[in-house]
Amino acid sequence: MRRTVKDVELTDGNRRVVVVVVDKGEDAVAAINEVAARRNIRGARVTAVGGFSSATLGYFDREKHDYLPIPVREQVEVLSLQGDIAENEGRPALHVHGVLGHRDGTTVGGHLLHGEVWPTLEVIITEVGARLLKRVDPETGLALLAGETGQ
Repeated sequence: MRRTVKDVELTDGNRRVVVVVVDKGEDAVAAINEVAARRNIRGARVTAVGGFSSATLGYFDREKHDYLPIPVREQVEVLSLQGDIAENEGRPALHVHGVLGHRDGTTVGGHLLHGEVWPTLEVIITEVGARLLKRVDPETGLALLAGETGQ
């Protein structure tokens, strides 16, 4: 279900800041990756707050070399999303972790695999001044931050 992702580009000195408002029903990860690709963002930090109607977080199991899913099957507040965007195989790749708050005040956290936005997600993408690169780590199989190249 594709609705609307609104984004505006600002400047903060020499750095671009992209403000993204993700609409109801959108997948947060797909929406942020789409904006990063369209805006050619290759090195940035990401923060966000808002809400999800459902989500899947992940916990990386080092023995299985994969994320164990942590399903969240109820409306939650996005208390904090933070992470980065770096280049992986020529494309921007989002890596964010989140803390989600339940109605009773308890929280759950992990790597954000999927989040269906409701009612909104307000995302701030701030370029860090360099193109960040990811490389696959042979020990874990994960694409990890490997360094930077000048823009």
